[in-house]
Amino acid sequence: MLLSVIMPLYNEERTAAEIINRVLALPIELELIIVNNGSTDDTRNIIHLFASRPNVRIIDKNANIGKGDAVIDGLRLARGKYTVIQDGDLEYDPEDFVRMIQIAEQNRAVAVFGSRIRNPESGISYQRYLWGGKMLTILANLLFDVGITDESTCYKMVRTDIMKALNLRCRRFEFCPEIVAKLGRNKIKIYEIPVTYRPRKFEEGKKIRWMDGLEAVWTLIKYRFQPLSRFAVKEHEK
Repeated sequence: MLLSVIMPLYNEERTAAEIINRVLALPIELELIIVNNGSTDDTRNIIHLFASRPNVRIIDKNANIGKGDAVIDGLRLARGKYTVIQDGDLEYDPEDFVRMIQIAEQNRAVAVFGSRIRNPESGISYQRYLWGGKMLTILANLLFDVGITDESTCYKMVRTDIMKALNLRCRRFEFCPEIVAKLGRNKIKIYEIPVTYRPRKFEEGKKIRWMDGLEAVWTLIKYRFQPLSRFAVKEHEK
C-alpha cells in the first residue's frame, strides 16, 4: 500500500461524495480512511454508500471533538507507506497527490507539503487568513528552520511510520503547527510542491476561525521548548 488518505468529515453533505470519488479515482495504490466526525447532517449516510469498497475504511465518531482528533484516530488504521490528510471540502485537488508521491519516491523524502503560496494561481479566501498564514510560516521558520512557504496547508504528506512516531496530541486545527514543529525538532527535511487551491467562504461551510490562529502560535512555541524525547524519531529512521 503506497498511500493512506485520512479524510475527516464534519457536516460536509454537499461535497462528501464528490471528494471521495476524486480520491478513489487517483492512479495510486491507496486506502481511504474516512472519519465521520460526529456529523449531524446527511454526511454519515453519504459516507456509508462507499463502505463496500475494498480500499475504504470508515470510522464513525459520536461527537465532534475536532480535526486533529479525527486525524489521530485515522492514523491508527493507516497502512500505507505515506499518509496525507484530505479535507472534506473541494478547496484542494487530490490529483496533486500524484506529484507529491513522485517527489517523495524520487528523493526518498520523509515529508512533502503542498504549498499554495508556490502556486501564483491559488485563490485567497480572506486577506486576514492569507496574512495570518504568512505570519505562522515566518514563525515556524524562525523557531524550527524548516524552510517552508505554507505552514497551514492541508496537504502534508509524511511517511506513515514517522507520522506515527511523532506522538501527535492535537485535537482541533493545531494538527498543522504540531506536525511542522515536530518534524522541525527532529531535523526532518520538508519538501514542497505547488498545489491547486480554490478556497470557500464561511457561508459555504468554511470552519476555521481566528482563534485557531492564536492556538497555532501557541502550539509552535510550545513544541519549540518541549523536551524532544517526547516525540523523538530515531536517527536511522529519518
